[in-house]
Amino acid sequence: MDRIAAEFETAKAENRKSFIAYVCAGDPNLSTSIEACKTLLEAGVHILELGVPFSDPLADGWTNQCAAKRALDNEFSKKDLFNLVREVRKVNDTVPIVFYVYYNQIFSQGVENYLQEALEAGVDAMLTLDLPPSEAEEYLGICDRVGMKTVFIIAPTTPEDRIDEIAGASTGFVYYVSREGVTGVRDSLEASLPRKMEIIKAGTEKPVVVGFGISKQSQVREVAEIADGVVVGSAIVNVIADYLDDEEAMLSGLKNFVKELSDGVLL
Repeated sequence: MDRIAAEFETAKAENRKSFIAYVCAGDPNLSTSIEACKTLLEAGVHILELGVPFSDPLADGWTNQCAAKRALDNEFSKKDLFNLVREVRKVNDTVPIVFYVYYNQIFSQGVENYLQEALEAGVDAMLTLDLPPSEAEEYLGICDRVGMKTVFIIAPTTPEDRIDEIAGASTGFVYYVSREGVTGVRDSLEASLPRKMEIIKAGTEKPVVVGFGISKQSQVREVAEIADGVVVGSAIVNVIADYLDDEEAMLSGLKNFVKELSDGVLL
């Protein structure tokens, strides 16, 4: 059984949902990013979502744009990216790692070459932000051939007749974006979320996770009641941004914050 499937099976057995943490790889630099990822896993993260720094991150809000810029300003490279994954795998070989990536970052490197290198480093799935399944036939074929899991996004504006297509193309899990717009912390969840989840889950047996805008334990708990996993990103990235000059305080802050949030997935 692959790591992603194993995690969701374990979550069922332990009567919990999966807590998924997003950080931008290389933020603010390679060595600190490695320690931040290790700290997140030690704090109880069940799936690690790594944003691949990009110069034009259209799906990201200001917080994650700044994180990507910090990484790129420190000359974080593709080699550094895969080395980060290898370092994390030295301390944890069971937690799934998902790349949150724009398709050009894969395509420009040669799709199969990029996916093979990612797999060898220890990556489990690709969440491609700007590649719809309807245009992904070649990419999906390569992913299937090499064994890379795929994650695609369903948005509040996605027509119901496209939900089955998106869920069908997702071999890792389905990612539902809880609100329109870009990533970022929000004070409340959309009222339409429970109904949207009913529609999605009625058409697929694959795990469905919810992200974008979740930043409090109460929100994590609310989402965990209706989804298989909960993604927190910008709120975690904000902790990194708050302690750029004090790595020890940063790691302590990440550990405490994530432990508090992840308690929300316990049923």
